[in-house]
Amino acid sequence: MSELERVYTIPLKRSSVVPRTKRTPKAIRVLRAFIKRHMKATEIVIGNDVNELIWSRGIRTPPRYVKVKAVKDKEGIVTVSLAEES
Repeated sequence: MSELERVYTIPLKRSSVVPRTKRTPKAIRVLRAFIKRHMKATEIVIGNDVNELIWSRGIRTPPRYVKVKAVKDKEGIVTVSLAEES
């Protein structure tokens, strides 16, 4: 069913160089850029679980790293969800 499936630990440190009230939106943009670059995606769908994790500490303090699973289908759409911890 899926064409490509990978697990990434994405560094979101680049979001800390913007003003405090713009850090979490920047972290989302960093996540999208990382997935687009590494998965060669045409469209990216971020799951609610990843979005809630990044926004869990508010707009000022996003996490430094996030571990995600990216699944690319045949149309080039990448779905991003949290990686299951074993």
